[in-house]
Amino acid sequence: MAQVKITTPLTREAVRNLKAGDSCLISGVIYTARDAAHKRLCELVAQGKELPMDVKDAIIYFVGPTPAKPGQAIGSAGPTTSYRMDAYSPIMIGQGLTGMIGKGKRGPEVVAAMKEHGAVYFGAIGGCGALLSKCIKKAEIVAYEDLGAEAIRRLEVEDFPVIVIIDAEGNNLYESGRAAYLESLK
Repeated sequence: MAQVKITTPLTREAVRNLKAGDSCLISGVIYTARDAAHKRLCELVAQGKELPMDVKDAIIYFVGPTPAKPGQAIGSAGPTTSYRMDAYSPIMIGQGLTGMIGKGKRGPEVVAAMKEHGAVYFGAIGGCGALLSKCIKKAEIVAYEDLGAEAIRRLEVEDFPVIVIIDAEGNNLYESGRAAYLESLK
């Protein structure tokens, strides 16, 4: 398992080099969106309308940050549970999304879309939102301000720490890590 520095945009070629278990530091632009925003994005796709941001070769972080304190770009920004986006993620991946950041398991439809189109699922450490926010240098709302914390934000990040949980081949760290642990008990 490697330590990988990633600079966005995250191309499909770069995605194919990432393996489950790789520790990564992301720098560049990523977007935030949770379930309410994903629902609206997918409605736009269904209507053939343009999205409020370009998701091609982009990373979406599943987060609803707290308000920024004076002198900060953003408040606490820990990951939210990813399965709530499972109904929407295959559509977004089909639109060119190459990376997702969250916590927890993903469903088989999401993994199938990742394998078909070349996308990766990163895990961020839950409970570390205040620390993760220190890697966010700039934050601005780009869509759905009415959603408050769940509005879509454009974040500029520097060395944002994540781990590849599911790679573009469908290898899943949650499964392989558990299997390795159980094997070590024998």
